[in-house]
Amino acid sequence: MRQYETVFLIIPSLSEEETEGIILKMADIISKKKGKMISKEEWGKRKLAYPIKKFEEAFYVLFHYEGKREIPAELERRFKQTDAILRYLTVIKETKENFRGKRKKVSVEKEAAVPEERKEEKTDKAQQEFFSKEAVEEEK
Repeated sequence: MRQYETVFLIIPSLSEEETEGIILKMADIISKKKGKMISKEEWGKRKLAYPIKKFEEAFYVLFHYEGKREIPAELERRFKQTDAILRYLTVIKETKENFRGKRKKVSVEKEAAVPEERKEEKTDKAQQEFFSKEAVEEEK
């Protein structure tokens, strides 16, 4: 299963009860589709960078969850149907272990593939080229 983050903006003119109702309704979708809610953050009302549907501010909510690909698709379908949602964005989260582990393994394998003798040969050639260039410049 993949991890996702979804941020959505709710219009600020709703009461607290209505806002909580929308948040709970969206969180229930995750559990109904057999997903696992990792964290839910309510950032509160914040000023928008530019007006959206004539609103200057919105109520921000972040869901971090794990599940199948049907969950974000269903959430986005519900966001489109709900007039109280101004904007939404869903991204797939990469786990740090997978992302960083692959890079380290590749670099270790590359170093192991090059024998020590070759490393020394490369440094010797580089030094010879450097010193030969210096000698040519001194002669001029």
